[in-house]
Amino acid sequence: MYNILVVDDDKEIVESIEIYLKNEGFNIFKAYNGIEALEILVEKEIHLILMDIMMPKLDGIKATIKIREEKNIPIILVSAKSEDTDKIIGLNIGADDYITKPFNLLELIARVKSNLRRYVTLGNYNNDNFNKDILKSGGLELNISTKEVKVDGEIVKITPIEFKILKLLLSNKGRVFSIDEIYEKVWNEESFNVENTVAVHIRRIREKIEINPKEPRYLKVVWGVGYKIEKL
Repeated sequence: MYNILVVDDDKEIVESIEIYLKNEGFNIFKAYNGIEALEILVEKEIHLILMDIMMPKLDGIKATIKIREEKNIPIILVSAKSEDTDKIIGLNIGADDYITKPFNLLELIARVKSNLRRYVTLGNYNNDNFNKDILKSGGLELNISTKEVKVDGEIVKITPIEFKILKLLLSNKGRVFSIDEIYEKVWNEESFNVENTVAVHIRRIREKIEINPKEPRYLKVVWGVGYKIEKL
């Protein structure tokens, strides 16, 4: 049973989400602002967070930034706003997914399950052979068993989505993946208007692993085609 933290200042929305997710077998924890969410995260093991953006005391953006300082659990942001800029801001500060109010609860459940599958996949390496798997390109190193990324020996904090993108590219060094390919393999969903979503994550990865993101050494763009990790 997975523990899901639902964070929203609208108690009716929280209760509606709770009913549907409990029917799917999830264990639900509830918070009504970002401060309460952070307190629960200290006390409980949470596997996924549904986080509203507009909340009193501590909003979803600031709470997500704070969570990302220590935890890589999936975060789905929920907002009444539908503009692309809000979606990009959310992804930039470390969210893994985004859904806009009013949403279809069945779609929400599908997104929860999809993000949990990715999270579990990244953490489910019990085989000894996997525990020894280290993917490298020059000074860039990805450890599958510990889910750590290092650059020149220094650990770099990344989100589960960023880890999976890097794992895909490092496992196929030199191969160019289109935006649609990256999305479908990492998000396990059919791609549709996903350029911004993928581009934001690529930019955040570069900011973390490259000395100069504008002149990347590792994560290269092949204009009009896609992205690749160089063989170094």
